[in-house]
Amino acid sequence: MGHHHSHEDHKQDHSHSQATDLHGKKLLWVTVINVGILVLEVIGGLLSNSLALLSDAVHKLGDSFSLVVAYIANRLGNKKADFKKTFGYKRVEILAALFNALLLVGICVFLVIEAYERFINPEPIRGGLMLIVAAIGLVADWICVVMLNRNKNENINVKAAYLHLLGDTLSSVAVIAGGITILIWGIEWVDPVVTVLVCLYLVYHTWGVLKESVDILMQAAPAGVDLSEVRQMLEALPEVADIHHIHIWRLTDSKMYFECHVNVCENIDMLKMQEIRQKMEEILKQEFHIDHTTMQFEFRCCEGKGLIVTPEEHG
Repeated sequence: MGHHHSHEDHKQDHSHSQATDLHGKKLLWVTVINVGILVLEVIGGLLSNSLALLSDAVHKLGDSFSLVVAYIANRLGNKKADFKKTFGYKRVEILAALFNALLLVGICVFLVIEAYERFINPEPIRGGLMLIVAAIGLVADWICVVMLNRNKNENINVKAAYLHLLGDTLSSVAVIAGGITILIWGIEWVDPVVTVLVCLYLVYHTWGVLKESVDILMQAAPAGVDLSEVRQMLEALPEVADIHHIHIWRLTDSKMYFECHVNVCENIDMLKMQEIRQKMEEILKQEFHIDHTTMQFEFRCCEGKGLIVTPEEHG
């Protein structure tokens, strides 16, 4: 077995954990702001009889909950690997992202049903109070979105939290638009219509996070990596007869792992084998950004030589 983990990786891990601490602090602040606005909107919604504000508060409740989950996942994800969890705890963040995405879809379904109810039976609303509360909510949401905007693509967990907040900002805009329309023209059906539009937008964006987190948990081959291309490049080395039983998977949204069996052309010694392994690792790192590799070297071995293992090959 050849397994390789370079000094560079440790340096990267160190700088990555500093970045993750920063994410954690930002997530904590964003959570605190969010909970404050949630309380304000519940009171404002009850006083103004605005279902829009209350549904926005329900949305915020889901968000505050999801931000707490994102924050805890972020802290847990920094824990070092141990004998029980040899891969470490990074996957907690993927679980959190999946949970958050599902929660967001659930909230959207709830809001669409509420909007339908309101469409059928409109209720009188105090537009002025609704506007003031929604405006305060919008400012707070905007601050939170700006705080997380820079880090949103570094980590799927932060991205899920960011999408929640973006949805919040949009629904605050929607509530404000509804408030103005009710104040000026008294058109109350605008409110449920806007709610439905915001929900559709959110589900559309959440779908990507949902799909990616499920793919990672199912250990699917990463989207940008073509197995046959990997095989072609590695088998192009003169010393390699063929490679088979390949597995490529992502531990998190940023760490990729690779393992395979390597059938060599000649009966070589260990030093020669290490040379070949280094060449292969270099190709995987340069061409496919794969850092963690495990290779099993063989000579005239392995009957079933499928590119991937199928159940009948286990025999």
